[in-house]
Amino acid sequence: MKVLVLTGPESSGKSWLSGEIHAHFGGLLVGEYVRHFIDSEARETRYEDITPIAQGQLTWEDQARAQQPSLVILDTHLLSNILWSRTLFGDCPTWIEQALLARHYDLHLLLSPETVAWHDDGQRCQPHLTERQAFFLASRQWLDLHRQPFEVLQGDWTQRRAAAFLAVTRLLKT
Repeated sequence: MKVLVLTGPESSGKSWLSGEIHAHFGGLLVGEYVRHFIDSEARETRYEDITPIAQGQLTWEDQARAQQPSLVILDTHLLSNILWSRTLFGDCPTWIEQALLARHYDLHLLLSPETVAWHDDGQRCQPHLTERQAFFLASRQWLDLHRQPFEVLQGDWTQRRAAAFLAVTRLLKT
């Protein structure tokens, strides 16, 4: 089983691209639990919500891993929870990073915010490119610091899709 993670700032194409990868390669696609949480709660997210959001994401991931498909595609993982918690609240429960580091991920596709437009979907809050670039850099720094395998995807939607398909093809051959 290979576990692929799409990560990076909002509005960079993670959900779209994870769907494209799933349609082409199969496997199991795990969505972004925080979207479900926000829709269910219908209120502003608070610091106290970070733990249940992270636990929900882990539960969805664990359910997919337990099925042992050849490919698990994660639209996001706990790195986004960590960075959003720090961005919004200046802190993050320490257990979340420990839980993330205890898991194995075969490849992260880190999506750049550049050259793609931001779209407001009612849950996004970083309309300025500089904000999304900072989130991208924080993601890259974390992946580098913890020696996680990753490839940066950039360019237009067609270029991102082509680069992702090449990366997943290589991943599945290893």
